[in-house]
Amino acid sequence: MSQRLSGGPGRGPGRPSGEDRTLGALGLAGVPREEPLLYPGAWPTESGLLDGDRLLPLDRAVHGDGGDRVPVLAIGSNASPGQLRHKMAEFGIGSPIPMVRSRVTGLDIGVSAHVSRMGYVSASPVGAAGVVRELFVLWLDAEQLAVIDASEGVPMAGGNFDRAWLPAPDVRVEPGDGTVLRGAYAYVNRHGVLHDGNGAPRRHPGEQRPLITELLHGSARLRGLFGVTPEEFCARARADRRLCERGTRLFAEEGRVTASGLERYVGSGPDDPFSGTRPPSTAPMP
Repeated sequence: MSQRLSGGPGRGPGRPSGEDRTLGALGLAGVPREEPLLYPGAWPTESGLLDGDRLLPLDRAVHGDGGDRVPVLAIGSNASPGQLRHKMAEFGIGSPIPMVRSRVTGLDIGVSAHVSRMGYVSASPVGAAGVVRELFVLWLDAEQLAVIDASEGVPMAGGNFDRAWLPAPDVRVEPGDGTVLRGAYAYVNRHGVLHDGNGAPRRHPGEQRPLITELLHGSARLRGLFGVTPEEFCARARADRRLCERGTRLFAEEGRVTASGLERYVGSGPDDPFSGTRPPSTAPMP
């Protein structure tokens, strides 16, 4: 991807030429995979081009017109530049990623009904008619898409997510330039999502500490597995696949799980232009 996507290295309309656009300077360098309680990580306040360690300005909102990129909705930590950079660097991929802040109607952010072996309880999209959220659309090329697919477990039999095409008008994605996308990909949890006690998907609070605290408070069996504090939960879950699997089963056994409402889109939709791409086989699942 050429630098034509940005307004120039570290510059944009009305921006001072000496502005520091590194992730560290912008407060976006945190990596939830390394510090689980940071999940979902810091999101940018505006659209940008993730280029290595910098988030540069963008000069347009839609990037798939050449057929080389597809739109993917970032629901959790995929909207964190620090997390994205970490995932890509693991496989030596340094090509820029356009991140476009968009208005999304018909979708909300729920709580995954699985315990991630990264040490956190991740976010999952849920169908929500009439709900409007500000989310990021990642415009990914074939290599980038393969890495994100693998990190979400899409190609693995025991993976946690499927990638599904959410078409307009069921889900309306407006990138802010007056256009409406014909659809976008999202990662739908194979385990379902946690409900709010009344059967409806609960909304992810956006921070791990209050979420894990509430989950532990509501289940003696969960405390027996993961301890009584968020810190203990993250430390025990991290990289312990069997323990995470036990926690995931416990969510279902205690009747905490419901459907996301997006299951019907899995395996349907238009042909994937990157269907022949093989994801990296060693990418860690969330």
